[in-house]
Amino acid sequence: MSRSPLLAFALTIALAACASSQPLAGTELDGRTAPDLTLQDGLSGQSLTLSSLRGKVVVLSFLYTQCPDTCPLTAELLSAAQRALGTDAGRVELVAISVDPARDTPQAIRAFSDAHRLTRSWHYLIGRREQLEPIWSAYGVRAEGDQSRPTVTHTDALFVIDATGRERRLLRTDVGPDAVAAAIRAILK
Repeated sequence: MSRSPLLAFALTIALAACASSQPLAGTELDGRTAPDLTLQDGLSGQSLTLSSLRGKVVVLSFLYTQCPDTCPLTAELLSAAQRALGTDAGRVELVAISVDPARDTPQAIRAFSDAHRLTRSWHYLIGRREQLEPIWSAYGVRAEGDQSRPTVTHTDALFVIDATGRERRLLRTDVGPDAVAAAIRAILK
């Protein structure tokens, strides 16, 4: 390798090291308007639209209460990120959409929410499978399973939607709560 490419590489590394902030976790999304939805909040029993949450950042996830692995980790991550946000937490709504409409009952949702300390600015949306499937599809989520199977296959995606309703960031559960909080704070600015 000649000196010129090596020098350019070294300069790139040095400039990256001097950057004023850490890169945000996850993938930046294109900023398109998030697909709207209307579902029942399994906790309040009230109908909720995604567009009704405009003015706040929304972290949208896809969960099910009987999940043995990913969903409890996702719920704990959301709960810890909410605590890490401190006073900014009041500007954020956490929304989960069921991927197991047969078993995500209001009672199961309340127990799941309590177990993971998700009690404020938290909505767990439910509906019939035919209501949920177009929403799963709109967000690129594939949920498989039924009452005869004890588990459901789905994604661990967290969609961060800004206060104007635009999709801004995609996170996975392999990041820590501080990284989730940092991504949310960047969008709050």
